[in-house]
Amino acid sequence: MFSKLTSCLSKKAVKVFLTLFFSMVPLAVFGAGKEGIMIGPVRIEFIFFGLILLGVALFHKQTFRVAVIGLTVLMVFKLFFDPAFHLYEHFFGTTPFVEQIMDKELRQGEWGIILNLLGLLLGFAVLSKLFEESGVPDKLPRYLPDDWKGPFLLLVFVFILSSFLDNIAAALIGGTIALVVFRKRVHIGYIVALVAASNAGGSGSVVGDTTTTMMWIDGVSAFNVLHAYVAAGVALLFFAWFAARQQDRYQKIQMDPSPDVKVDWKKIINVIMILAGAIISNILYDMPALGVWIAIVAGSLFNRVPWKEVPGALKGTIFLLCLVTCASLMPVEELPDASWLTALSLGFLSAVFDNIPLTKLCLDQGHYDWGMLAFTVGFGGSMIWFGSSAGVAITNKFPEGRNVVKWIKNGWHVAASYVVGFFVLYLVMGWEPADNKEHKVINCPVPGCPMAQKKVREEAGLNYTDISKGFHYDSDTPGILFVHTHEDN
Repeated sequence: MFSKLTSCLSKKAVKVFLTLFFSMVPLAVFGAGKEGIMIGPVRIEFIFFGLILLGVALFHKQTFRVAVIGLTVLMVFKLFFDPAFHLYEHFFGTTPFVEQIMDKELRQGEWGIILNLLGLLLGFAVLSKLFEESGVPDKLPRYLPDDWKGPFLLLVFVFILSSFLDNIAAALIGGTIALVVFRKRVHIGYIVALVAASNAGGSGSVVGDTTTTMMWIDGVSAFNVLHAYVAAGVALLFFAWFAARQQDRYQKIQMDPSPDVKVDWKKIINVIMILAGAIISNILYDMPALGVWIAIVAGSLFNRVPWKEVPGALKGTIFLLCLVTCASLMPVEELPDASWLTALSLGFLSAVFDNIPLTKLCLDQGHYDWGMLAFTVGFGGSMIWFGSSAGVAITNKFPEGRNVVKWIKNGWHVAASYVVGFFVLYLVMGWEPADNKEHKVINCPVPGCPMAQKKVREEAGLNYTDISKGFHYDSDTPGILFVHTHEDN
């Protein structure tokens, strides 16, 4: 009796510790030294947010209620106790709404992000069911190896798919295939890996993830994001090896497909239309959800749409929107100086804090290595199920994934691969900040910024050995080189 009680208490202690660690990260990074109502050195909004995340983690069967109640409390506090907060401006900005609809460059506030996530999560739930009913997942065991290499190759497939599709769609397609080929017995560690593969695959492509698309729109070159694949590729090999073996021990892949399986090509065409609609609408209007629903409605003219999937996905969608809205209400006005250490920390932060506002802050600040940042904020959300929209979407199919402790415990290889992939990228390519629209690295204010010094030297026609000829770095004026001749001395 005593041993069972001790074991139960120890499990609870581990659960509370892990949850506190991840939920309090935002407080440590952003919470100190801001104006407003404080408890000790921390703004009270961050304490509310930390408690919401703690509740989500501890009460995984009541996550929806925790998120809704938490958002309600936080919103009431902002409305009545924060005189600087304006509800309409927060969600719709100051530009007339009609102008924002007509011109994507004038879009302000949170409405675009919230509407887009709503449309994508519900629309891709329909896509997932169409793909499942198409018969293609039933055919795949014929082409996948029968041992652990089968689940390994499936993760590689999701990674590649996510490089040109939205990561939500890639994760759901991978999850749909997994349900079929593993006979509805999918290990939670493999569920984590599916989310990680979708997030990793989109990290180096400007059309593969919302955050990288934001960078592209803000003037970051597609080539300055591409090297995220150095870290993402290493991370994929690491976690996929462990996750594939977890799955193979838990439930082996189906060896042979059923001989009477037929492919429904109307459903496949509908799936392709939805994916194409998302890509085109994302490029033209920064609103992939619009293209998704145009394609769904158009497809309904020749194909039965599984509308019953929408109510099933609605609860998880509202949960994510509540968390995203809570994150948008945080008084986050600045980040630490751009550096590889800041980028590494933002990856852990994105496990509990929406990576869209984080990316926006980084773009406003400038002087980041955008490929490294794309990997950290894109892949970091995989470490906890509600850290990315792909994770929330896939737990609609696999509700057991909503247990934070099980997610972290069984998906340990994802967190480990994040660290391994990051440092491989850093050792291979170093820290290489690049330009965006508002910020040029030649004007980098960060002390010791390597690219600012390099550009000044290049423009002066010098190399590193020329410093001995009279050039030196002035630490009081970061990023600027001064010339001193022998006569000046």
